[in-house]
Amino acid sequence: MGVLRKRVLLRVLLGLIATIASLALIASLLGVWAVRRSFPTTSGELSLSELSAPVTVLRDEQGVAHVYSDNAEDLFVAQGFTHAQDRFWEMDFRRHVTAGRTAELFGEGQVETDIYLRTMGWRRVAEQEYDLLEEDTQRYLDAYAAGVNAWIDDNQGLEAGLEYGLLGITADDYTVEPWTPTDSLAWLKAMAWDLGGNLQAETERAQLLAKGLDEDMIEELYPAYPTDLHSPITDTDEHDGDDPEADLGRAPELPEEALAALDGFSDVHAAIPDLLGPSSSPDLGSNSWVVSGEHTETGAPLLTNDPHLGASMPSTWYQMGLHCTELTEACPFDVSGFSFSGLPGVIIGQNESIAWGFTNLNPDVMDLYLEQVDGDTYVVDGEELPLEIIEETIAVSGGDDLDLTVRSTHRGPLLSTTAAGAGLREIGENPGEGDDAPYQVSLRWTALQPGSAADAIFDMNQARDWEGFREAAGKFDVPSQNLVYADNEGNIGYQSPGLVPVRGEGDGRWPAPGWVSDYDWEEEYLPFDELPSVLNPESGVIVTANQSVVDEDYEHFLTTDWDYGYRSQRINDLLDEAIADGPLTVADMERVLMDSHHGAAVEITPYLLDAEVDGTTAEAQALLEDWDHFNEPDSAGAAFYNATWRHLLPLLFDELGELDMNSSSRGMYVVAQLLEDPDNAWWEGGEADGREEVLAAAMDEAAEELTELLGDTPADWRWGDLHTLTATHESFGTSGIGPVEWLFNRGPVESSGGSSIVNATGWNAAEGYGITAVPSMRMIVDLSDRDSSRWIHLTGNSGHAFHPNYDDQLELWAEGETLPWAVTEDAVREASTDELTLVP
Repeated sequence: MGVLRKRVLLRVLLGLIATIASLALIASLLGVWAVRRSFPTTSGELSLSELSAPVTVLRDEQGVAHVYSDNAEDLFVAQGFTHAQDRFWEMDFRRHVTAGRTAELFGEGQVETDIYLRTMGWRRVAEQEYDLLEEDTQRYLDAYAAGVNAWIDDNQGLEAGLEYGLLGITADDYTVEPWTPTDSLAWLKAMAWDLGGNLQAETERAQLLAKGLDEDMIEELYPAYPTDLHSPITDTDEHDGDDPEADLGRAPELPEEALAALDGFSDVHAAIPDLLGPSSSPDLGSNSWVVSGEHTETGAPLLTNDPHLGASMPSTWYQMGLHCTELTEACPFDVSGFSFSGLPGVIIGQNESIAWGFTNLNPDVMDLYLEQVDGDTYVVDGEELPLEIIEETIAVSGGDDLDLTVRSTHRGPLLSTTAAGAGLREIGENPGEGDDAPYQVSLRWTALQPGSAADAIFDMNQARDWEGFREAAGKFDVPSQNLVYADNEGNIGYQSPGLVPVRGEGDGRWPAPGWVSDYDWEEEYLPFDELPSVLNPESGVIVTANQSVVDEDYEHFLTTDWDYGYRSQRINDLLDEAIADGPLTVADMERVLMDSHHGAAVEITPYLLDAEVDGTTAEAQALLEDWDHFNEPDSAGAAFYNATWRHLLPLLFDELGELDMNSSSRGMYVVAQLLEDPDNAWWEGGEADGREEVLAAAMDEAAEELTELLGDTPADWRWGDLHTLTATHESFGTSGIGPVEWLFNRGPVESSGGSSIVNATGWNAAEGYGITAVPSMRMIVDLSDRDSSRWIHLTGNSGHAFHPNYDDQLELWAEGETLPWAVTEDAVREASTDELTLVP
């Protein structure tokens, strides 16, 4: 009986195991099936009724698509279809964000985000923009939308993407809507917001003033750009005007209750999703440079670019080529480079005649005004003017619709004075009521008027020479960018485009009193022909890395909130050294892109070595004696230095509270200046008192933290163990649900570099050492042989989790590798692994 029972139990146990195994197998098969349902068809033939003639789409091993078409409209139909195949969830999420409709997807937790975005009105501006664009631009936008919609018609639910399966949990009866040109144009507003200007610095200066800090003490935190140490982008010819920065205005006299209206205003940044990167991050920027043929091995220019944006999954960029089978006036495109999903054309890249790159110019194009509000009116020069009033309704998945009243002055919308979205809603419903309500904050911003950036993109894609490129640049109104240029004739150039305001009173560095019209912008912006521009400089080298664009002799005021030039000067120095050693090659450009030298540390480390410490801290301090100031993954010195920096900031700047100096180049430059002045008041009055005591305390705290994180042997510490990147899905990647995050996030990978380093893998010192901003792509264009160019971007071209091209570039990116860039049709066909024919 006992044996029989054991046999029965064994059979039951085996059956249970088989059942569990079968269920697990079924679940895994269903999972694989669900995941693969959304993978695109990339070979064979598909019918698109929107086409007028067949179109060929070739893809290589990395999923990079090159589209070949006989006419321009079909080219953009196919681009829209191809973007949707690989990245539609990203496109759909982006258009919901830019329209202030994220609560429709994710419920009440996103209401605050929607309130801010509806108040700023990105989509309202985009809707006005379409009718002002050139006829060709409208046709291309329409064609692109038709291509996206052709894909939408055959793809809903899991067929559209794994994200839509999960969305069923948070969104009620969600159905994908048709794509419109406005959806594309609204994305330009997101780009402008993340690259928009000095709004954070302006807000922080005012908040420090409200906290009672002396204005001169605040100005020490925002010093003049050191043109004698770090070269600006351009040199200015002598002129008869005054130095525009010589008489920078003091902060306007403002009532304390007016400044109090700025409390929490910086939370506007926190409420809006970081579509290009953390919008308040000092590490959003870029490197670009161009070297003329006189310095290169081939005798033709080399152009390099690596935009620094937020670390996202998938990467911000989508690599592709757009090729007319025959270049004609009606079909003028033969362009390859980096595009944005949701937007037709190529943003950065090359065509058969020219190449170009972008970095952020960052002029001051955002101003805050404190407004005296009374009911439906506001006061200017003693006169009550009516507020513009717009009613909005926010749909909330799983909740009730929410009515919102948006009120604007002639300058722009009234934004929240509190961290909570409810506060902004209450302002719309009850303006001018309550103790602090008479003072509200409005935003004047160049991007809140319809513009022509879409025209500029298409014109740039088909420009053939410097004149055509500058003409296109003149339409790139928002956001202002540094444009570098090279062409087949050997020319190199630089152009600043964009709308730059001309102010009456004030300089835009502080919030202005809205009740005084003298502080308004003038009607006309700075003329394009007076913006900085260079063609074929004598040096044969142009470097832009967000440093000051101009020297002290430039006659107009652009901003004072530049990057302080550690990256740009390092690039200039490396190029000078390389030129002295012999002609430059693509490989030389790759080495410069991955440089991890920490220029600010060279200035700061000697003071750390002079501080008196003992125990483990002294062992760690000794690492700095032999440290070469390179932030390489295996470097123990880099680990200790950066940890010391992280702990130095709150000790030195304890008066700032949450307004931390962070890892910015400004913070580095300010600290380097303060170290030369041990009697400065910033060293006094905190937990540690005096320069030496503050430095020693920072090193003690750093050693304690690294001992806990990396062990008690300083020589074994590694920067790479601290400085890692997890590429995070922009919508589901921070859900807080482990299995969901595992589906979409990738990494971690370690990387060299850091903040204000050429390999700009930025990190937030207030939060830890993890990488938050990255070189989102790297490219080197060889004008002598386009197929010898190199490129890579952060993750991969596909937006579908578990697709082979979802993260196949991530490890290569981390290691500083690049991929061959096939540009000509012969090279593209040789590299292609898939061929899809789209037929009418």
